[in-house]
Amino acid sequence: MTDIVNGLGRATAYGALGVVLLVLGIVLVDVLTPGKLGRLIWEERNRNASVLLSSALLGIGGIVFTSIWTTYDDFAKGLASTAAFGVLGLVLMAVAFLVVDLVTPGKLGATLVEPEPHPAVWVTASCNLAVAAIVSASIA
Repeated sequence: MTDIVNGLGRATAYGALGVVLLVLGIVLVDVLTPGKLGRLIWEERNRNASVLLSSALLGIGGIVFTSIWTTYDDFAKGLASTAAFGVLGLVLMAVAFLVVDLVTPGKLGATLVEPEPHPAVWVTASCNLAVAAIVSASIA
């Protein structure tokens, strides 16, 4: 029974950390794009913003999953490692966004929240997932 209680405690801690990292991902995308992300997605039904946010959330989720899956035997060290790799993933996604913005015409953030579908959202989404895959691979 003690194993179950310990497992539930660890799952709760990792789950809470994962939710915090996902919320930070939402905030990051909101900061990088003009307008309020919630309004763009839920009220205006903006597909570009939805794809962009979804890719960031999937990327962070993948990093958190990999970090938990390969966690250290020491719970505190595993939790700290998951937090560190999650934050690193967020920072690298932001850097990649800024680099793509520098090498493409116009303002990427504004392009990605246009009401009409734009191919740049797929490039940026792929970049988010690629960064997450690279960070995940470095964990394993």
